[in-house]
Amino acid sequence: MSNDIYTSPLTGRYSSMEMQKLFSLRNRFSTWRQLWLWLAESQKELGLDISDKAIDQMKANLTVQDDEFKLIADEEKRTRHMGKRACLWIQDLLMDLRNIERARSDLRFRGVKGTTGTQASFLAIFNGDHEKVERLDELVTRKAGFESAFIITSQTYSRKVDVDVISALASFGCTCERIGGDIRHLASMKEMEEPFEKDQIGSSAMAYKRNPMRSERLCSLGRLLKNRATDAMDTYSGQWFERTLDDSANRRITIPESFLAADACLILLTNITASLVLYPAVINKRIQEELPFMATENILMALVDQGISRQEAHEQIRVLSHEAAAEVKIEGKPNDLIDRIKKTEFFKPIWQQLPHLLDPVSFTGRAGQQVLKFTTEGGEVDAALKRYKVDLERVHVGELTV
Repeated sequence: MSNDIYTSPLTGRYSSMEMQKLFSLRNRFSTWRQLWLWLAESQKELGLDISDKAIDQMKANLTVQDDEFKLIADEEKRTRHMGKRACLWIQDLLMDLRNIERARSDLRFRGVKGTTGTQASFLAIFNGDHEKVERLDELVTRKAGFESAFIITSQTYSRKVDVDVISALASFGCTCERIGGDIRHLASMKEMEEPFEKDQIGSSAMAYKRNPMRSERLCSLGRLLKNRATDAMDTYSGQWFERTLDDSANRRITIPESFLAADACLILLTNITASLVLYPAVINKRIQEELPFMATENILMALVDQGISRQEAHEQIRVLSHEAAAEVKIEGKPNDLIDRIKKTEFFKPIWQQLPHLLDPVSFTGRAGQQVLKFTTEGGEVDAALKRYKVDLERVHVGELTV
């Protein structure tokens, strides 16, 4: 085991060896082999042509050996299962950046306060010289890289600090789950896909599927991260007077795993957004399907401009819209609302305007201008990231571990 990477205290200190073995890689992969053996045996019993030799080979290799783990990992890697919308994601991420920056800048050192926070032992060392005690506190605080230290502490720094920091990370977790959910919904409508390798397997059961594996993992880790805030809050509120040790085991897990989960989410976000694929033809098809209903307000206003009663126009549009919707929902037919409007004399005054009233661009408002103002040089994104320019130049799309 490497001493340079994080290991969970649950495995290192608290849980039994039997439970650790139950969730080990060897037991996980070996269990899959046992399941495949049971499946093959059952299929053979039902008449499928599976040789006794194949069954014997499976039985002889039920337990995964040490030298097989690299082969398994390599195979898993090989077969791993918009402007305005993206700006909405970025805007939420900028709020997370603000929260994290704020939590970081608010951090203060506990300082040299002694066992109970009174500095009594240091006062004794310096023969009652309060100025030297304070100077010592300041020197160590500066050496530790902090601008200031808490004046008041007990045996520890206040666990309220953990609440502030982990809440900022948890808020980022919420954003990750939201972004992952949006991508999954768009993928289900075939308007967008996350990166997909040439020979990637989207589903081991259904060969045609291209599951958004990365976004699903992003949602999962985001959900894990956002729920860490509750642990921090419960630990803080459950402190008795100065301190009780019931915070120790929880914090050993909550604090490092909050940062590790946030790091994993960032890696996923970088990987996903680097190669998102859009399908304009599918998007346009969906727009055209919904456009007639979207345009009813424009049509209504055009009729009113022609001097027609708004109430009467509304009723005519309502009737035709419900008829068209029934065709779509019940009969599974295309949306024919515009054809119905073209065949109804009531709408004749605005027939010539229909191409303009149905222009999709008319529904985007100032979205294009908003995106440019938000993302171009001098905009909010540029201003927020300017201080991280050097760091961003080192960012690369990390390889995901399945």
